[in-house]
Amino acid sequence: MSEHDEVVIAALKHAPGFQDVDACDCKITRLGGLTNLVHLVEIADRQVIVRIPGEGTEEYIDRAVEKHNADAAYRAGVSAQVLWADADTGVMISEAVQNIETMSAGAFKSRAGSSARAGAALAKLHGSGEVFKFRFELFTMIDDYLEILAAKDAKLPEGYHAIVKAAEPVKAALAAHPAVLAPCHCDPLCENFLDDGEKMWIIDWEYSGMNDPLWDLGDLSVEADMDVLQEMELMRAYFGAAPTPAQHGRVVIYKAMCDLLWTLWGLIQHADDNPAEDFWAYATGRFERCKALMNDHSFAVHIAAVKAG
Repeated sequence: MSEHDEVVIAALKHAPGFQDVDACDCKITRLGGLTNLVHLVEIADRQVIVRIPGEGTEEYIDRAVEKHNADAAYRAGVSAQVLWADADTGVMISEAVQNIETMSAGAFKSRAGSSARAGAALAKLHGSGEVFKFRFELFTMIDDYLEILAAKDAKLPEGYHAIVKAAEPVKAALAAHPAVLAPCHCDPLCENFLDDGEKMWIIDWEYSGMNDPLWDLGDLSVEADMDVLQEMELMRAYFGAAPTPAQHGRVVIYKAMCDLLWTLWGLIQHADDNPAEDFWAYATGRFERCKALMNDHSFAVHIAAVKAG
């Protein structure tokens, strides 16, 4: 048994019903994850997910908040049940969702109706009435991430502060018609969506909080590299009708703003020497995509639509 497997088994023993589990009874498979070590553990007729948090994540993730929000998402009917979690270490044991495909940008393109199923799942979450802990506030988080990077003496892409300043009209337009906050995922990577062909499940609540619900739609559109038709399918399923100009504009605005924020997240991973991927390339790629969208002539039209309401 490897050292990683020993850690997984030791963590699993904390979950109710698994106190006597032995490595010889288990099949352990490492799954994906950019910052955490995530494992599928199969034991007889049970399958569970064991998540070991990545080093340094305690700087920007509150594990007690994550557990509260994950439980709320389970009650909302969109996520798996958490069996045990340690708010101090961040170790979490969850039920595994059965007979699903972990989504990717390619899967969103190839699996018919997947964009609509994602839109329906997000609508179910946002309309659930659950209250998440933590307020996901875009511009405050940008400032917080910049402080973390300054403390690490980390390099920023050239022109980052200028683009933050250029986003002031976005901030003003959003403030003109404040959103009714809803429980949001806030980090809708494709891989956080699990599709069984009839229903889309959502996992991983590390960055979740009360937020403008249209953040989730804009961010998912970016992560899944959705084309115009996919994005419209997502919005139609979410709203139950074609979006208004203001609704569509808000989604587009958040497409740019999520890249602006996650650029900084990537730079933190780069500064922490996270080996999962080339995070400098990740961060600069997102920043370039943000600039391209903000410099497109249609972006000002969307800002105006949001400001008009």
